[in-house]
Amino acid sequence: MNVEDMYQQIILDHYREKHHSGLREDYDAEVTQVNPSCGDELMLRLHLDGDVITDVSYDAVGCSISQASTSVMTDLVIGKTVEQAQQLYRGFQEMMRSRGEVKLDEETYDDAVAFEGVAQLMARVKCAMLGWSALEESMMEAEQNSDTPTAPASVGAAGKGDKA
Repeated sequence: MNVEDMYQQIILDHYREKHHSGLREDYDAEVTQVNPSCGDELMLRLHLDGDVITDVSYDAVGCSISQASTSVMTDLVIGKTVEQAQQLYRGFQEMMRSRGEVKLDEETYDDAVAFEGVAQLMARVKCAMLGWSALEESMMEAEQNSDTPTAPASVGAAGKGDKA
């Protein structure tokens, strides 16, 4: 099996077995992202303990690339600080915008390296970025909902997490 086939298999595996899929309660931020060019939709919830991401859950409708990329992203950021997650976001974004010129560090990005080929397909970049963009927006929302950027976010703050 060549590298491209292996990367395609990683994307298909994450699409079939979406990690952290299904919205969960007890969250600090909830955001919705839509890719109008293809119709992909995503609702993402973020839960923090201080500045550490303890959970990311989502519900998505869309192509295999958007859903697999979100699955990979959740694996990467859960357990990381917000700053570490922002660094991962910026690196993934840079790679996706590079049209395949920028390569990701496999030790840092694990399965996300499978999307390097997608970066060459400009029509699919927004698909791969959908979950990552939702993560970035949710981290900003969680920060706004907390008293300070590093203070633990209260689950009940701004009504988040209290929804039935």
